[in-house]
Amino acid sequence: MLENNQENLKETNEVQKSPSQETQDAVNEVENQVAQSAENDDSKSQIPMLDYAAMELEQLAEELQKLLKSHPVQHLKNNVDAIKSSFNSKFGKLLAEKKEAFLAEGGESIDFQFSSPVKTSYNKLLGEYKKQRDHYYSQLETQLKENLEKRNSIIEELKSLIQFGDVKSMYNDFQEIQKKWRAVGPVSKTKYNDTWKIYHHHVERFYDLLHLNKDFRELDFKHNLEEKLKLVERAEALNEKKDVNEAFKELQDLHRLWKEEVGPVGKEHREEIWRKFSEATKKIHDKRHVYFKELKSKYQEMIDAKLKVVAEIDAFDVSNNKTHNDWQKSIAEIEQLRKKYFDIGKLPYSKSEAVWQQFKAATKKFNAAKNIFYKNEKSAQSENLKKKIALVELAESLKDSEDWDDTTNTMKRIQSDWKKIGHVPRKFSDDIWKRFKAACNHYFDRLHDRKNALNKEQLIIVESKKKFIETIKEKAELSLEEVQELIGQWKALGFLPKNARHLNEKFNKVVDAHLNKLNMSKADIEFLKFKNVIDSYLAQEDFRKLDSEQLFVRRKIDDNVREMQQLENNLSFISNATEDNPLVQNVRKGIQKFKDDLDIWQMKLEYLKKLDY
Repeated sequence: MLENNQENLKETNEVQKSPSQETQDAVNEVENQVAQSAENDDSKSQIPMLDYAAMELEQLAEELQKLLKSHPVQHLKNNVDAIKSSFNSKFGKLLAEKKEAFLAEGGESIDFQFSSPVKTSYNKLLGEYKKQRDHYYSQLETQLKENLEKRNSIIEELKSLIQFGDVKSMYNDFQEIQKKWRAVGPVSKTKYNDTWKIYHHHVERFYDLLHLNKDFRELDFKHNLEEKLKLVERAEALNEKKDVNEAFKELQDLHRLWKEEVGPVGKEHREEIWRKFSEATKKIHDKRHVYFKELKSKYQEMIDAKLKVVAEIDAFDVSNNKTHNDWQKSIAEIEQLRKKYFDIGKLPYSKSEAVWQQFKAATKKFNAAKNIFYKNEKSAQSENLKKKIALVELAESLKDSEDWDDTTNTMKRIQSDWKKIGHVPRKFSDDIWKRFKAACNHYFDRLHDRKNALNKEQLIIVESKKKFIETIKEKAELSLEEVQELIGQWKALGFLPKNARHLNEKFNKVVDAHLNKLNMSKADIEFLKFKNVIDSYLAQEDFRKLDSEQLFVRRKIDDNVREMQQLENNLSFISNATEDNPLVQNVRKGIQKFKDDLDIWQMKLEYLKKLDY
């Protein structure tokens, strides 16, 4: 086969002909959409757009967290932008209120500071979103470049096949090239159409120049013609579809199949089949334009309706509001107007921003009047708020306590105290009540679980060991054998459940008190105390405490050695360092004490090292 060198010069200009420029413009728009989606092959995923404008700050942060956990980052832009707009607006309002209150209490503007846990959490989530987004698009850019290089390489391989291919294997080689092309992932939308046109141009050249197996070529052309006619029929049927947006999406899929899946047809059919497909495309395109034109008209109706509500809020009369109930009634009416505003429907950002700013200004006017009224009544409620926050913090600090008796009494007391405290500012009441209720429920749920977890046998063990401790406390002096016998009896009573093991510590303290009364060396007493504690850890299989104890003993050994070395070093600096020198004698005593302690610590370490756990 001969290579037509002029073909290469026309690669990027080679396009399928269309009956008219108007039809070509319609086709181009669809093709551009296909190229857009080809850059990110999962771009069709839709995430429901919630009414973020109606959500509070905490809800917005929670929704952002849900989005990050539940959806790929490349799908989140529209939702995150809407959350950012709502959050910034609401937090800006909160910040302004805090600053106003700060200045009203005599503060200076330069000294104003305000931090919020929800803002910190939101900023962290937003930072995570940006990090994930940047990482995704960095990887995508690299992948798109690699895919483009692969597609260009395949085009060169196809050109080489046309010019230099082996006659016997040419068609099989061409099929392999097609498989490679389809296997390559998406490329940049700016390169997609041109790359495909070049590839398709050479595919058509291959078929036009393929004389080796005319029957097989004609069979392939026939199959491709049948498939493209099916695509034309499907495109024409889309004109009957009521959902214009859904029809346009399906049309894009048909264009992708036309370009990526179905091969060329014979020369005599190419222009006609493409004309039919283009005309069907234009019908959907025109129908879509009419739809959006009507939608724009509806947008204006929605804007007018929203502005009417804004005017009602702006003209709302509060001059006769004298009491709390008056204001509560007005607040409810304003809330109804707010709901009416949002129920009208959502507008595109470009259409909604001006209306939204007017809405905010009108509601701000109402809120300013309301705040003036409540400012004079806020002092008592602020004091109540401080008291309730103190109870919340106390409840939260105790919710994980295992000092069950004292904590239970305290939790009951603060619940009673809560009821005695009056109202707090409305904007804080729900939040602190939720925190207080959550802390109390958390503790009493744990208490309930604990009681359920202690079965009858465990309760018997716990009670018997409590009584055993009291019995030992009442005993007078005991011998070493009697103490050891008591330790054995304690173990024989059974294992304590995990949430009652504090009794072991009480028992050890009682045993230590009896050991201290025995006529034994300090080292022996110390070691017996130590052995009793370690054996209790071993019986409980509390390996974490055993490991911690070994680390502690080793650290004490190192400390003793270091202190002895320091004292011995000090001796070398004492002038007249004779043994009858009082200072020398004092240092010697110190060294001996560290040696004695070191012997005890060494005994403890040896005992720990012999344990098999």
